[in-house]
Amino acid sequence: MQVKHYQLPVIAVLIWAINTIVSKMAVGVIDPAAISFYRWLLAGVLLALVFARPVWKQRAVVKPYLGKLFVLGMLGMVMYQCLAYIAAQTTTATNMGILASMMPLLAVGLSVLLLGEAPTVGGVFGGLVSLLGLAYLLSHGDPAALLAHGAAVGDALMLLACLSYAGYGVLLKRWKIPLNNWHSLLIQVWCAVPVLFVYYLSQSAPPVTSAGLPLVLFAGIPASIVAPFLWMHGLAKLGPSRATTLMNLLPVFTVIIAMLFLGETLHSYDVIGGGVTLLGVAMVQYLKRPLRRAKA
Repeated sequence: MQVKHYQLPVIAVLIWAINTIVSKMAVGVIDPAAISFYRWLLAGVLLALVFARPVWKQRAVVKPYLGKLFVLGMLGMVMYQCLAYIAAQTTTATNMGILASMMPLLAVGLSVLLLGEAPTVGGVFGGLVSLLGLAYLLSHGDPAALLAHGAAVGDALMLLACLSYAGYGVLLKRWKIPLNNWHSLLIQVWCAVPVLFVYYLSQSAPPVTSAGLPLVLFAGIPASIVAPFLWMHGLAKLGPSRATTLMNLLPVFTVIIAMLFLGETLHSYDVIGGGVTLLGVAMVQYLKRPLRRAKA
């Protein structure tokens, strides 16, 4: 496998890591409801300029799947994004990056619970390892305190956001909607935009300022359009298994950028808890033998 095939998906992961930093930078600059709405409005308009006509020609194919596309839009563009932006107000970018690395594990768990897929050795034992690492991280090295006081609000919201996006991935794989990836994305975005608009109005959010505009532009173009394009290219060249392992770079990139540009401090519990969490995720990805062999 040529090294050049890894370059584009790695750049995609880097863009998503920067977008985590953007989420943190948005705190106090632009309301979560505003950046969620304007981000996807911008992405939706740009996607429509390219793909609206071919999607319209496929409207007969699209119509039976509108309900499912709406659900995907709610999970991936409304719940995940809104919860992540709200979480950024009370947690660190470092924690957000590490929690985001849990998505493959959460997806495996949802596949077992909702789709009846057989649990794997990695899914069970990797899940337990990740939970231990997560408990150590979120409790700042004192798991007993986590039991006594619970997780911080921002961390809990980010975990819920990741669960939402894991559900998005599971359903997308399950439903196998017969549309081009870009056509599907366009419809999902325009299912989400009206809901995000209502949410934006309900929050009485102030207008976007000159300080908030660059954040919207980055979230709406590189993070919502460029990164998915690079990632899809990587999937085509590498296959899902190899490409998915590159997502383990997300917390690494996020931590480094957060230290350089946000001045966040990397503590020992970040290194230990985050490392153990990533070890568990790696076990999920590589130890795929079913926990119990099927009876002959």
